[in-house]
This record gives sequence, structure tokens and C-alpha cells, in this order.
Amino acid sequence: MQTAGKRPETAEIHATAIVDPRARIGENVRIGPWCLVGPNVTIGDGVCLHASVLVDGYTTLREGVEVYPFVTIGLAPQDLKYAGEPTLCEIGAKTVIRENVTIHRGTAQGHALTRIGANCLIMANSHVAHDCVLGDRVIIVNNVVMGGHVEIDDDAKIMGSAALHQFVRIGRGAVVGGVCGVEMDVIPYGSVLGNRARLVGLNWIGLKRSGVGPEEMQAMRRAFRTLYPRHGASVSVLETRIAEVRQEYGHLPRIAEMLDFMEAPSRRGLTRVARQEGQSETEGA
Repeated sequence: MQTAGKRPETAEIHATAIVDPRARIGENVRIGPWCLVGPNVTIGDGVCLHASVLVDGYTTLREGVEVYPFVTIGLAPQDLKYAGEPTLCEIGAKTVIRENVTIHRGTAQGHALTRIGANCLIMANSHVAHDCVLGDRVIIVNNVVMGGHVEIDDDAKIMGSAALHQFVRIGRGAVVGGVCGVEMDVIPYGSVLGNRARLVGLNWIGLKRSGVGPEEMQAMRRAFRTLYPRHGASVSVLETRIAEVRQEYGHLPRIAEMLDFMEAPSRRGLTRVARQEGQSETEGA
């Protein structure tokens, strides 16, 4: 990484781009036409800003990030409490950000940091709000919008036009269906669907693709059925069900992760299970 005010010979900066001389620019960086890079920006080796990209604030793009046209990164948050504090924004290595995405920096009242992990794909027209934290290999499909302080763990997938309420947590490997309003936390490996998100099971396809074997898959099925009994079954309080699953299956790391997530403090609570015929909205949750 070069020091501020210097441009490595390997950097390709288009004549129409405006790059503040105080910005830190790495090796083999490509900055296309009509891009704007602010004074406190750090751009890692091999980053590509295709065209008409605006990067401002105390923002860091790690090595190999690729940003498509009409993206803005690190601008002030849409939060009335924000008073110009020097908060941060960070994009992890080899993440791809497609057209018209907006990513805002953090707030002093939150993490003071908006962070997207490595090897993520943020598709066109999506919005990552202030203080959101995304893990590695997260996929955000077109038109997804997030409120502030959303947390999305590694390998989660958010399908097109989903809307995530502020402070919602999405667990590792979970999948959120398209056009889905998510108002409550989604457990690790969970699958939610519906106009207002309801838990319909685990992300079995994703688990299989990640190498989960048949025995562990069966254990996860049994654990899920204990945690979320079918309509008509005898239903104990959730804490009792969690304790039962932990005693029988807590030695399995993925199940233990689910249970830890369910017991962790939450601003929003857990997404309820999908209502079956004749079942009330609160049963089984």
C-alpha cells in the first residue's frame, strides 16, 4: 500500500476521474472514468472501480474489490442523529458490488462502522445501511434494502427485494426468500418465506452443498422438529425445548450454533414458524 499523496506506477486512473491526492491507492488499481475518491479513502491492491463510482469518508476497500458503475460507498448515513462524526466503512477482499448499490458509513451511536466481509456479492440496486455488519461469502440479490444495524453472518443469502428491519440478525447459512419482509431474527441455517417472514424449515440445499453428511442432516431435522413442533403436538416453552436439544445434540457444532443464536440477546426476537392450517400465529414459535 502506498502512502497518501503517492500513486503507484501500476495504478491506472482515467483522466476524468477525480482522486484526492491524500487518498491511499494500492498496486494494480484501476479507477475508471468519472469516478470520485475522497481524501480519507484507502484502496487496496487490485481494486477495480469501473466507472462513475463515488467512494468517500473513512472508507477502506480491501484487495481485489470490484465496484460497478453508479455505486456510492461511505457516504453519510440516513440517520437524523448523525452529526458528521468520522465513522468508518469497510469492504472485504474480493467482494463484488454491482450497479446502483448504496453503502453508508456507521454512526457514533452504533458500531461506528459499516462492514461487508470478503468474497461477498452485492447485486444491483441494493442498500446497505449504517452500522450493518455482513460476514464473508454473503450474497445480496437485487433490490434488497436493510435498515441500520442489521447483522448477516457468513454464507447467508438474501433473495431479491427482501427488506430487513433495523437490528435484525440473520444467522450463518440462512436463506431469506424474495420479496420478504424480515422483522425478526432468522436462526442459523434457517429458511424464511412470506410477505412477513415466517420460518419454513432449514436451508437443506445449502447444508448439503456445504458438505453436511446424512447423519448430521438427520440430527438437524430432529433438532428442528423439537424446537418447532408440528401443529397438534404437545408444546413446551422454548427454553425447555432448547435445553432438550442441547442435551441430545449439543455436541454437533451447527446445532450448538443454532442454540447459541437463539439464546443470545436480541432487539427483535426470533422469527416465528410458518402457520399451518388451523394453527395460531404464536404456536410452535
